[in-house]
Amino acid sequence: MDPKSNCDEIRNDQEELEEVTSSVDDDEEGGGFGVGWDDWDDGEDEESDLLLCLFCDSCFSSTQDLFKHCVSDHSFDFPEIRTKLGLDFYESFKLINYVRTQVAKNKCWNCSADFETRNDLLQHLHSALNLKKGGEFVWMTDLYLKPFMRDDALLQCFDDDGFDDDNEVNAPVEQEELAGTMTDIDFSDCVGKWNDTKANSSDSNCSNGEGSRKVVCLVNGVPNLNGDLMEDKIDTEKNRIEPNHVLETKQMLAMANASAKQSKDVNDSYFGAYGTYGIHREMIGDKVRMNAYKGAILNNPSLLNKATVLDVGCGTGILSLFAAQAGASRVIAVEASEKMSTMAKLIVKKNGHLTYDRQNENSRKSGVVEVVKCMVEDLENHVTILPHSVDILVSEWMGYCLLYETMLSSVLYARDHWLKPGGAILPDTATIFAAGFGKDGTSVSFWENVYGFDMSCIGREVSEDAARNPIVDIIDSNDILTDTAVVQAFDLATMKPEEMEFTTTFKLQLKSNLSAKSGSTWCYGMVLWFDTGFTRRFCEENPIVLSTSPYTQKTHWSQTLFTFHKPIALTSSSCLYDNSSDIGTEACPAVSISTRISIARTPVHRSIDISLEVTGVTSDGRRHSFPAQIFNL
Repeated sequence: MDPKSNCDEIRNDQEELEEVTSSVDDDEEGGGFGVGWDDWDDGEDEESDLLLCLFCDSCFSSTQDLFKHCVSDHSFDFPEIRTKLGLDFYESFKLINYVRTQVAKNKCWNCSADFETRNDLLQHLHSALNLKKGGEFVWMTDLYLKPFMRDDALLQCFDDDGFDDDNEVNAPVEQEELAGTMTDIDFSDCVGKWNDTKANSSDSNCSNGEGSRKVVCLVNGVPNLNGDLMEDKIDTEKNRIEPNHVLETKQMLAMANASAKQSKDVNDSYFGAYGTYGIHREMIGDKVRMNAYKGAILNNPSLLNKATVLDVGCGTGILSLFAAQAGASRVIAVEASEKMSTMAKLIVKKNGHLTYDRQNENSRKSGVVEVVKCMVEDLENHVTILPHSVDILVSEWMGYCLLYETMLSSVLYARDHWLKPGGAILPDTATIFAAGFGKDGTSVSFWENVYGFDMSCIGREVSEDAARNPIVDIIDSNDILTDTAVVQAFDLATMKPEEMEFTTTFKLQLKSNLSAKSGSTWCYGMVLWFDTGFTRRFCEENPIVLSTSPYTQKTHWSQTLFTFHKPIALTSSSCLYDNSSDIGTEACPAVSISTRISIARTPVHRSIDISLEVTGVTSDGRRHSFPAQIFNL
């Protein structure tokens, strides 16, 4: 929106506000709206101290309770909006009056959508999206410095209750969040061993350093990894001495806060990416994906009939709609993306499957789907759900190479907290496969002849980069040279979260049709893909396999290619070659590739490292190990 349109919108808002306030001011009983500063009543009577909700008729005795109510019932997080937008006191003051103005007109404060009734508005409310219009916020005009409601107690105290304008990194973490974060941090690389030389705690504070411990110092919030010895430090601001253990606790709290902030930033980016419609268009347009889930849900009627279903990461809500269509009695659709949770709710409502709105029991619909905006780990704070009360857990959690995005941990969390003993999980199995690919699986051949010109120098550079970074692409099954090996199989009904990290070994040999050929064949790398299964354990009537194999119809997951530093020559065991030459060369090709793969989560949230170690083995058992490669996803 350009600045002129923005001015027009503010002018329209002012005219509407004056119309609303003038009609109320003419009321013989005053009505309490549209007052000026001269009319402000700072009385101490108990009734005036009650804080009226910005959206409904609920009243609260503290801003903390009011804002918690606004978040849970109206998707309006005032403290978070203040922090994200950096609003000062007066800008926040204007925001409150602006929201009350919009609500009085049955208008969404955020997207300006109009509604006939207050109930319709309350059902529409969604988290803040696209707040800036034409370069400034629509409530910045001084029009909203005028209190909309007489004796609005909220305007007197919204800045209380410890609202902190400091950066989130320095904000204290909750005890449970800290405990969880601390267990995920490996301090071994940055915190030296604590060498207490005295058992007596009083000796640990000696000025001669005998009781000092080797710890990490924080410089501007960043750990000093030099491991300097720390004596007791003086807090000059408060003019007191802080013992070492207090300083160490503060340092670890700061590290935990930094880690929590990093995780939050990654989550915001991750869920924000799923707020774009293009990625959902790609996923819904994936017929292999959709037919598998649709078949598993709709073609197993005995499983879904009158079941309670939890959909983790519902996106557009398509799987929840399938579950409702299949006869589920309750469907809880969880989505952490603000934009998509709002859109999913509108989609579900438009298709007649939305259940009642929690803040308005009289608006109960015939539908069974409830869309909840949160991470599933925080579900119990947003909806009434008993532990182990869910019959079916459904989720499309798979990423590239199966484990990219590490959403599986959220699914396992939901399983352990909400799924009934013996309850169904869809899908319930997942398997990673691997095979070797040839030259045409790379871009080398393309660059060797570009309209008759040799551009192989680009091909070599691309190959060098591919030896460090995995490539997600569709590979033709004709470019697969070896047989297929199982890398790792998972049973989602029983596996533990730590099993997502593993090391495994397997062997690859030339496919039988290639073994019959004379000479050697060059293997340029390894390709990974996965299958997930909706097995007869839960889908008795219609078991289904969702495959991302290069031998089946392509999916949006494609396959993940890991290119070797140097190609390895392979042959069949019946051929004899020069045993004095290097293994894996054309003069001495290997008959098999012994492979060791490790997959582990990295310190960067939602990322994984994949290490690849390959060894060429000759027909007489000689072996040559190639340099290990580490790829990051």
